[in-house]
Amino acid sequence: MVLLHGLCLEQGSWAGQIRQLTRQWGDRIRIISYDHRGHGKSDTAPKRTYVVEQLAEDLADVLVALGVTGPLTLAGHSMGGMVALAYLGRPPSDRPVQPQGLVLAATAAGRLAERGVARLLASPATDVLCGLAARAPQRALRLLTKPVCATLSLQVGSHARSTLATLFATALAATTSLDTAIGFLPGLRCYDQVATLASIRAQTIVISGGVDLLTPPSHSRDMAAAIPGATHLHLPTAGHMLPHEAVQAVTDAISSTIAARSSARQRATTRVREQRDSQLAKTA
Repeated sequence: MVLLHGLCLEQGSWAGQIRQLTRQWGDRIRIISYDHRGHGKSDTAPKRTYVVEQLAEDLADVLVALGVTGPLTLAGHSMGGMVALAYLGRPPSDRPVQPQGLVLAATAAGRLAERGVARLLASPATDVLCGLAARAPQRALRLLTKPVCATLSLQVGSHARSTLATLFATALAATTSLDTAIGFLPGLRCYDQVATLASIRAQTIVISGGVDLLTPPSHSRDMAAAIPGATHLHLPTAGHMLPHEAVQAVTDAISSTIAARSSARQRATTRVREQRDSQLAKTA
């Protein structure tokens, strides 16, 4: 089980799921979570590498380095889900392990700049912010906060504007550097794994929140429709931070992919045993 966090977060954002999965499955599963480059305790990296495709390569490196060879589920929240999809979009030879389970929470396969607050990515100001962050980070933070909160206030009311600004700035400061936060924006604008969806063969559960302003539910509906056999779990009152807002629902989705694999193995074992017994009976 590999848990992939979102932009401006870190591996601790999965604490609720790790606690519940450990309690439910014990040592029958192996849980791996890590900080993406530039996040949490991971080192910073050249800005040119702050793209989802590089994070997918990092994921492949992690799987190799940690010797992952058995059945695998990838669970990604927000940008982490994009990383999982980018990994699946790599050539088979560049995927050291083929996931059998996939959980996508509050994420998208591309076209971020067409919907929700992420439409701000389409603004030329995104490129200006990237340059300004290196020279005047506090000014860049103010410029980034203002349009985001103005857009959000259209959805939740102008009375929330100052609170949103404070929360947004505090979240950035607490989780990652401004260079990292802004550095990923151009790559997110160009990110597109829509063509990958039809080729996914993992058991997939897509989870959306009804009041998610960053990755609106329409992204999840599109992904669930395009991925063969995918299930769409929609939580009408939840927002973007599903691992925190809907801890149990996300855990249950992950657990279902594990249980499905266990059942499939049991059925396969039973078939082999029945075939063996049948051959022995014929021989006798």
